[in-house]
Amino acid sequence: MVTNKLHFLLIPHIGPGHTIPMIDMAKLLAKQPNVMVTIATTPLNAIRYGATLAGPVKTGLPVRFLELPFPAAEAGLPEGCESTDKIPSTDLVPNFLAAIDMLQQKLEQRYETLESPPNCVISDKYMSWTGDFADKYQIPRIMFDGMSCFNELCCNNLYASKVFDGLSESEPFVVPGLPDRVELTRNQLPPEFNPSSIDTSAFRQRARDAEVRAYGVVINSFEELEQEYVNEYRKLRGGKVWCIGPLSLCESDDSVKSQRGNIASIDEQQCLKWLDYHKPNSVIYACFGSLVRVNTPQLIELGLGLEASNRPFIWVIKSVHREKEVEEWLAESGFEERVKHRGLIIRGWAPQVLILSHPSVGGFLTHCGWNSTLESVCAGVPMITWPQFAEQFINEKLVVQVLGIGVGVGADSVVHVGEEDRFGVKVKSESVKAAIEKVMDDGIEGNERRTRAKELGIIANNAIKEGGSSHLNLTLLIQDIMHHANT
Repeated sequence: MVTNKLHFLLIPHIGPGHTIPMIDMAKLLAKQPNVMVTIATTPLNAIRYGATLAGPVKTGLPVRFLELPFPAAEAGLPEGCESTDKIPSTDLVPNFLAAIDMLQQKLEQRYETLESPPNCVISDKYMSWTGDFADKYQIPRIMFDGMSCFNELCCNNLYASKVFDGLSESEPFVVPGLPDRVELTRNQLPPEFNPSSIDTSAFRQRARDAEVRAYGVVINSFEELEQEYVNEYRKLRGGKVWCIGPLSLCESDDSVKSQRGNIASIDEQQCLKWLDYHKPNSVIYACFGSLVRVNTPQLIELGLGLEASNRPFIWVIKSVHREKEVEEWLAESGFEERVKHRGLIIRGWAPQVLILSHPSVGGFLTHCGWNSTLESVCAGVPMITWPQFAEQFINEKLVVQVLGIGVGVGADSVVHVGEEDRFGVKVKSESVKAAIEKVMDDGIEGNERRTRAKELGIIANNAIKEGGSSHLNLTLLIQDIMHHANT
């Protein structure tokens, strides 16, 4: 079938934090005139994320999945292990990365089944093989990193300067070439500069090589959040940087919002009813994203800190790797009984966007993953920051230092995935309580922080509307690809 629509092929990395914003992006693109979107992913991911697309597709939104069989057995993985949060052991991470690389062949085999050839590939930074795929079929490839321009610029300047070479792990240094003074230590850096015991260096180097070759970059952020960093990063990328976020705002339907990424493990109405009982800005929401595997002693300190704060709280516990230990503590310590009138514990997946946008939520205790950070910004909620790994310490610097909308719990170094027990307890309950008190404080500092957060929330929501900066960038992106397709 020949079509005159501009066709975008989206290839997300198969982990929730990467796929969720790309599903949002697919909807955003498909809503534009004369645009169609294909999302290439594996069968189980198509089922998992299909729920949020079912309604829009029924009403005629031109977006569809192209299912690529996942080579689990070939890569030595258990059947059904098709997402980063389903990897049963960190020993299998290299197998998972090998399986990801095998998807190139699967996509090339299915390429002829597409109803029209794509005019543009937008793929996750870590699907580095998409660079070779795009070259083979002579299609421009735009990279999606799912991070901020602040993070992109930090990492680029760290690569270029190697300013941390020769320093001890805990010695602070200033990241060069940034509009603000940002200090980090080596043991706060992402794995590119601070490797864990799982060797992913070759995988990351391929991603870096593919990144440098990309036609341009799409960023899940909005210009007003980090304008100076957008300007600097654009200079680096020859102008082809499009901030089209916050992507989590692409959906206004609450029932769809509650299913972003997975079916919530609590009835959203029950959750909202619980929140309705509490005063505005009084509840702490604590959640560490889809991949963080906090060790049990550290998890207990977090729980005791929430309890000691004497604030109502929602605590999301995703302790699939330590479920028995955690459940034993919750029962035997009497914690759940003690907090039952002011604490709601959600085991598993929570409808995070819905919770954050409820007026009773006054603070978000977060691991500083970029999706969570941005969702908090959109809701106008200040943050209690507790970064764990990857780029999360860099995000914390943006939130606490540059934007002034967060307070840190005092985490000082990365806890690598799979090595949690080696690191023990890094943050005590007293520090958690102190950070919560500071964020919830009604004094001048606390009120100024809250005001800044609320103002940014309003700007974020306006950015994606017609006439907003992200809406304009989306239009410019489509025009650029249209021009490219016609030359």
